[in-house]
Amino acid sequence: MTSPRLTAPLRQPLFRRLAASYALNELGDWMGIIALSVLVFDRTESALATAALFLGTRFLPALFAPVLVAHAERPPPRFALPVIYCGEAAAFGGLALLVDHFSLAAVVLLAAVDGALALSGRALTRAVVATALEPRGELRAGNAILNVFFTGGAAVGPALAGLVVAGFGVQSALLLDAVSFYAVAWVLFTAGTMPQAEPEPGRMRDRVRAGLSYIREQTTLRRLLLAQGLAFVFFAAVLPVEVIYVKETLGSNDTGYGVMLASWGVGMVLGGLLFARLRQASLALLLLFSTLAVGAGYLGLAVAPTLAVACAVSVVGGAGNGIQWVTAISAVQELTAESMQARVMSVLESIGAAMPGVGFALGGIVAALASPRLTFLVAGVGVVAIVVVMGPLLRGKWLESREISVKPSLDGHDDVVVELIPAPMGNLKSEEMR
Repeated sequence: MTSPRLTAPLRQPLFRRLAASYALNELGDWMGIIALSVLVFDRTESALATAALFLGTRFLPALFAPVLVAHAERPPPRFALPVIYCGEAAAFGGLALLVDHFSLAAVVLLAAVDGALALSGRALTRAVVATALEPRGELRAGNAILNVFFTGGAAVGPALAGLVVAGFGVQSALLLDAVSFYAVAWVLFTAGTMPQAEPEPGRMRDRVRAGLSYIREQTTLRRLLLAQGLAFVFFAAVLPVEVIYVKETLGSNDTGYGVMLASWGVGMVLGGLLFARLRQASLALLLLFSTLAVGAGYLGLAVAPTLAVACAVSVVGGAGNGIQWVTAISAVQELTAESMQARVMSVLESIGAAMPGVGFALGGIVAALASPRLTFLVAGVGVVAIVVVMGPLLRGKWLESREISVKPSLDGHDDVVVELIPAPMGNLKSEEMR
């Protein structure tokens, strides 16, 4: 991480503030998820109620985030981003009040509002970063740094949330979360002018329609988003059964479960650092091999005879995970016109929030009908199959020669010119894996 080119984005005060806000957003989201999970289960003692909470925080926001981003991309990001974070702070303040006046429907509703704002904030942040860094040739370095910050937030967030909830209670954790988002809003508001790709004029509905039309017209981009969405299903399929796999299949205990998750986390950190060092490598090849590494990790877990072997293959899978998500983001950004960055990134974030839900259902059904090992086998085979099927559709040197029109029309009648030679494709483990 000492390469001048790699650390170049950190010399920009604005990027440092955006990276810090990105990490704090992830940390705050974990604080909220864990505090709300404890609150809902303590008050209802119902697994279905907890599932409804996760539906509200993951799936429902994915439906509304693209619309919200289409509206939020019009004002200057210096104002839009702080407003979004203030909205998250207000949502957590409302959730803190519900600790004393509990209503499951109100909790799920406010959690869904926060989830949509969080997805929108990440998409807009990525769009600002792309607009600022791509003309300087620093986008991949910036994405590598953001990935390190994001992974750090994801690693520290659950542990910190557990300590705060245990030590100070759910209401204090939610209030602390609200304060942290107000602080992030202030940091961004005082950052000064932020670069902005000027969106085309028109009503919000027209801009949403234009964004979807743009994705349909860009063949390589569309296929990449499809492949990533399918990958999310299989990435997430193993999450509901991991604890059962460790404690019943491998005959270990809670400590063993934590060690295996930590091994995956170590792999993620190593993968993130490797992506940072391989900044000149083809994104197509990085997507191909990192996705295969995740699949290999799952296949290894399907046959691992002991916890030690499971931990070893988890490092391999985690390393692939640490490369795969940030590579997918970089590829989508480089394949997207500047004026469409926020809308396309909101679609990618929404896919990442919604598709794991399908994976949870798939993994739970397979484990219930057969065994946790078969769940890992199905997930591994599914990931490899995505590479085999989608690879030929995305082959070539896809990012070496491209020309994307800057202002696609709202009605879709003007041609969007892309000069591309397609190439091989590309978390929870996205939430857990990102």
